[in-house]
Amino acid sequence: MPDLDRQRAAHAWKCVQSDCNEKYTNLAKSAPALIMGNGLMPTLAFYQAKGKDGKDDNKAHFAKLLQDILTWLAGQKMGGSDFVAAMKFFHSPDLKSSDYRRATEETLELLRWIRHFAPAISGDPAED
Repeated sequence: MPDLDRQRAAHAWKCVQSDCNEKYTNLAKSAPALIMGNGLMPTLAFYQAKGKDGKDDNKAHFAKLLQDILTWLAGQKMGGSDFVAAMKFFHSPDLKSSDYRRATEETLELLRWIRHFAPAISGDPAED
């Protein structure tokens, strides 16, 4: 079984294989700062609000990044694979603050991989 970082990389690679465009890449690049500044739950709520009716090209990247994050966290037993289930998990009185921090750290680690892979797929120049 691959180590956790390799699992993150594999999930990130799978995420960027479909519907990865410049908007998704830019959103993934800005996501860590948004999470660090506002917190994981507010950031996920922001993506949910912006990505409603994700069929619109201007909103689809929000819905996709949200789903990519939630799928990873659900696989790590840190929430549900949809927004409502994830919020219920994070608001649970049984959830310890250390578990919430761990979910935040997992999200940031996943985003690190997505940020590396997305420019290669979308054609956006990689960061220096």
